[in-house]
Amino acid sequence: MSLAYTLRAMSEAGSPDPLFDQIVNLCKRRGIVYPSAEIYGGFRSTYDYGPVGVLMLRNVKDAWWRSMVQMRNDVVGLDASILSPPQIWEASGHLANFTDPLVDCRNCGARHRVDKLDNPDQCPTCGMSDQFTDPRQFNLMFKTQAGPVEGAGHDVYLRPETAQGMFINFANVQYTSRKKPPFGIAQIGKSFRNEITPGNFVFRTREFEQMEMEYFVPPAEAEQWYEYWCETRMQWYLDHGMPAEKLRLRAHDDDELSHYSSGTSDVEFLFPWGWDELEGIANRGDYDLTQHATHSGNKLEFFDQAANEKYVPHVIEPAAGATRTMMAFLMAAYEEEQVNDDTRVVLRLHHRIAPYKVAVLPLSKKPELAGPSMELFQQLAGSWMCDYDETQNIGKRYRRQDEIGTPYCVTFDFDSLEDHAVTVRERDSMEQVRLPIDDLHGWLAQRLV
Repeated sequence: MSLAYTLRAMSEAGSPDPLFDQIVNLCKRRGIVYPSAEIYGGFRSTYDYGPVGVLMLRNVKDAWWRSMVQMRNDVVGLDASILSPPQIWEASGHLANFTDPLVDCRNCGARHRVDKLDNPDQCPTCGMSDQFTDPRQFNLMFKTQAGPVEGAGHDVYLRPETAQGMFINFANVQYTSRKKPPFGIAQIGKSFRNEITPGNFVFRTREFEQMEMEYFVPPAEAEQWYEYWCETRMQWYLDHGMPAEKLRLRAHDDDELSHYSSGTSDVEFLFPWGWDELEGIANRGDYDLTQHATHSGNKLEFFDQAANEKYVPHVIEPAAGATRTMMAFLMAAYEEEQVNDDTRVVLRLHHRIAPYKVAVLPLSKKPELAGPSMELFQQLAGSWMCDYDETQNIGKRYRRQDEIGTPYCVTFDFDSLEDHAVTVRERDSMEQVRLPIDDLHGWLAQRLV
């Protein structure tokens, strides 16, 4: 299958901004993202993460987990089931309300979401006006059957969000972890939504990963914790290299709020197609725990011994998309610059997000260099994700590492056999320093914290 065909498939809902096509091209060319089932013609809006992409996506999730769980003593983790019974989604309101309003064009047959149309009377596919059917609601959840028999009694759903697993496990986690409000439950995992209008590459797909945390607080403290998490989550993106001018925190208008939310704000990124959501932070009140307590018959409350009172905690929810966050990091880091009459493509990624931290590059394939270079690679690989590349000249190898955002390249040359030193090249400045091999690990450790 040709690269041109692949790129068209990957950018099915593209953007006039050339950055969009440049990122899509880079993702295919450098093994970051592939269209799924490519040899069978592709499967719309599904993508596979290649050798470089799977590392970067893992690093995005690890950076989130580090800040949300590892570095805190008030948040614990959970990994809840993807399959779940209808009762959960009845209690949460998803069965009744998790829908999109759809219309069909009578002229060309295209289907559109009403709330995404710039002109609700004109079809963006064929340009005809006054050809839409009446809107109808379409539920976004994927349904399947459990067991060998099909029927309503065997219906189960693929979760459309990770949040409900944390709500229904509130009592289990609170008891076993001995936490008391304010405390949080964090989870990273796959969710599934039968989107009618997926597009913009990996931004909106039917299968995606979420990074969510439910923070349970005393009711009187809900507003202050909502403000705290809005500020904290915005700062996380800045701390990991996103430029301030491409980020904003936008509070929802009253007509955007869910009926249970007293406040919701989105962290938005300036994508090539405009501002769009990376993460939502919501003050959900006690809606979720109350709903599940009512439908299950089990109490989901906390007894405050100091105050001698029971209450249903309120919930503050920061919920981010892992795949779209990775895409935003790619777009924020992408840069083209002229170097000696040549165009250098570089991803200026924060080192925690970069797929590889170090690349070991023997100057030659000759055995006297390849052997010790591989030994050095194995030493460094015990601490960081490293790449090893001995193909083509050293300049082209530097460029390949620049394109995937590797912060440091280590070159083992013929002089290294005599002086037991290597040349270290820094990605952003392209400056090179000569370091003793014995000092290399400590030097890198100071810079890759």
